[in-house]
Amino acid sequence: MSKELTQYDFPDDLKKMDLKEMELLSYAIRDFLIEKVSKTGGHLASNLGVVELTIALHKVFNSPDDKMIWDVGHQSYVHKILTGRAGEFDGLRQMNGISGFPKGKESPHDAFDTGHSSNSISAAAGMAAARDLKGERNEVIAIIGDGSLTGGMAYEGLNNVGASKSKMIVILNDNGMSISRNIGGVSQHLSKLRTSNGYLRVKKTIKRALNRIPVIGDDLSTNIGHAKDRIKYALLSGGVIFEELGFTYLGPINGHNIRETIEVLELAKHVNGPVFIHVMTRKGRGYRTAEIDPNKFHGISPFNPETGKVLKPSGMTYSKVLGMTIENLAAENKKITAVSAAMCDATGLGGFAKKYPRQFFDVGIAEAHGVTFAAGLAKSGMRPLVAIYSSFLQRAYDQIIEDVCIQNLPVVFAIDRAGIVGADGETHHGLFDITYLTSMPNMTVLAPSDGNQLAAMVRYAFSLDGPVAIRYPRGDCLYDPEEQITFDGKNQRIFEGKDLDIWAVGKMLQTALETREQLKVQGIDAGIVDVAAIKPLDLSCLKEKSKLVVTIEDGLLAGGFGDKFIAESKVQEVLTFGWPDQFVEHGDCDGLYKKYGLDADSITERICEHIERKA
Repeated sequence: MSKELTQYDFPDDLKKMDLKEMELLSYAIRDFLIEKVSKTGGHLASNLGVVELTIALHKVFNSPDDKMIWDVGHQSYVHKILTGRAGEFDGLRQMNGISGFPKGKESPHDAFDTGHSSNSISAAAGMAAARDLKGERNEVIAIIGDGSLTGGMAYEGLNNVGASKSKMIVILNDNGMSISRNIGGVSQHLSKLRTSNGYLRVKKTIKRALNRIPVIGDDLSTNIGHAKDRIKYALLSGGVIFEELGFTYLGPINGHNIRETIEVLELAKHVNGPVFIHVMTRKGRGYRTAEIDPNKFHGISPFNPETGKVLKPSGMTYSKVLGMTIENLAAENKKITAVSAAMCDATGLGGFAKKYPRQFFDVGIAEAHGVTFAAGLAKSGMRPLVAIYSSFLQRAYDQIIEDVCIQNLPVVFAIDRAGIVGADGETHHGLFDITYLTSMPNMTVLAPSDGNQLAAMVRYAFSLDGPVAIRYPRGDCLYDPEEQITFDGKNQRIFEGKDLDIWAVGKMLQTALETREQLKVQGIDAGIVDVAAIKPLDLSCLKEKSKLVVTIEDGLLAGGFGDKFIAESKVQEVLTFGWPDQFVEHGDCDGLYKKYGLDADSITERICEHIERKA
């Protein structure tokens, strides 16, 4: 292409492009994505897979009048480029830069803020209903991946849309299979037939005729019923489940063929009712390294685009420690099982899955089901561990209470990515788990300050007879495989201090140590308590109720550890540090800690100001 992507007036310029120009645009977008994401990190493979689909969407529909809701939204980078934000990609996922997910405050083209899966159809259904009530005529399109269809909420939305008969389009971006040109050609022909008035009229006539077949005796009735089903299923072919839900099914089509995709989208516009389009794509398309290993490039740190290697490879992480520990424990106890919600490798369970395949269960993006599934395992005498990201575990809040805690079942929750996670922002920060988990009767809540303590906590958790939640952060951790410590559910005093004590939860111990050194320079002697046991709260390290206590946590202040400490300890003077009662934006973790006063410099300054005011 003769112009840079930043020089186009998108989406208007796209409307003027012919097929050849759009194909050239797809190459330019892929090169642009690889260049930018290699520097900032982000979701690459999923975006490379939807380039042609997104071009076709913006060619056929008129955003922002027509509403596009991207499920999860990690595949919306191309959408952002085609809505005039290419010039902002140097700041992708950086503090004060554009988000890696759709954000309405960023652009009117982002119709709905997303970050978690399986909700796009429900949101689109609500928008379509509002449109109908207001007498408007815009299109509403939900774009959902095959992974998100493992979440039950997607089917609740499909069921509701089909019953409503409202005009709406659902696009399934299926990148779980290879694409066959023959299938693409045949399916395109079938799609045209399905949308023709003649086809639709014949289908309704046949269905009415079948339903009028009289019932003559039980056996004959059963046989005729089976015959009805066979004819109907043959008529509806591969999209039977969606047709049964009330949709007109189109596909599968080759989502990398712009012409074909545009034609089917145009057909869908003329169907008066809900349409389900099955689009087949390849994750990582156009970047061989990402095609070979799409999981690695699903969400990746800055990397060398020539080799695909991450520039700063991680060392030992909390996730890896969890995986190694559970593998070792399973060798000793065959009742131990592990459950993942489509995050096997990311949560460190890849090795366990290979070593103990019969004891490993991946339930898909279905956290609520996963928790109740684990409750069923526990009720039947097994010892399940459920490894889920903190922000994703929120989706199973009710199940933790109703199916685990009320029955006091021994389910171990390995809560990965607790605290802030940086570039993914509001939808992925794990700031709420302490608040909601400590409110649940029978629940034990723990937080390790390093990898060795995490391993000890996992061993301890399996020795208890009730639910245990272990929250730990994303990223690297200190870990010595030669050192095996024990954990007994108690907090530990690290330093004595005559002027004040700092009670640091989990990973914030390192911040407390830095704060102590800075306070020492100011002539202030601070003690430190490593808070590993959040609930039940161990207060054995509490020396004087009259001494100033500072609490630091990587969680929400409201209802967090600090509030719990004040209520249970009866200490007269407490300074609490944590995240405010608001949603925290994306950015690098160090920058966010500083902005919100949770770095050692800010904590030291506030402590000194407090002591000066008292003097």
